Amino acid sequence: MKLPIDAIIAQAKIRGYLLKWLPENDKSLFLGQAGYIISAPERLELDLREQILPLEASYVGSSSFGDRYEIRGELTGPNGKSLAVVTIWMTEYETGQTKFITLFPDKES
Repeated sequence: MKLPIDAIIAQAKIRGYLLKWLPENDKSLFLGQAGYIISAPERLELDLREQILPLEASYVGSSSFGDRYEIRGELTGPNGKSLAVVTIWMTEYETGQTKFITLFPDKES
């Protein structure tokens, strides 16, 4: 299935979680390999929207908040390097909106 192209990708999630160095579960070093930097978070959002969101999503389960989906794909960054990623999305029961939850390296590819 395809998720809505207008899914919400919060800047706070990109800037404060994915591109910010964190002492645990850091994603910034992984994303930095492809040239993503905290001073240009809009590039990661655009690439997620254009390169990952149009791919097929697989249902992975539900919680009390909504249904969760996974999209696996290649994310090509500003420096031309591609990263194999798994992204998690959720369609909320309350609002019906689909939101980006997280991203991590795809160790199966």
